[in-house]
Amino acid sequence: MEKLRKLWKTFVNPETISYLIFGILTTVINIAVFNILNVQLHWNWQISNMLAWLLAVIFAFITNKLFVFQSKSFTLKLFLWELITFFGARLLSLGVDMLGMWILLDLYGVNSMIAKILVNVLVIIINYVLSKLIIFKKK
Repeated sequence: MEKLRKLWKTFVNPETISYLIFGILTTVINIAVFNILNVQLHWNWQISNMLAWLLAVIFAFITNKLFVFQSKSFTLKLFLWELITFFGARLLSLGVDMLGMWILLDLYGVNSMIAKILVNVLVIIINYVLSKLIIFKKK
């Protein structure tokens, strides 16, 4: 029972709840922008995905820094570390995103919105782990 309680405290706390809320909002931005560009305006999925990613990452950095991991320091050194590592980690997840989209869209012919949602689930998990363990870790 104690192991279950410890596991619960690890995953159900203000940080993970706020990450989930802002992660959902980030995902909504990502999917909405992708939808507008790809589905509504008929831009190719690669450009639509990249622009959706960029807007979502900017939103995610601000909300993760201020609200999720509560990193309130704006000293130049720490801010640049967080910004560079955040975008670097998100570039890794962008690679996963683009590869997943390519596999689902070009190889398997899955609907673009379904592919976008499926790939985002994996990306959210990767982003949380990288943010928690590397970018905004408590010093």
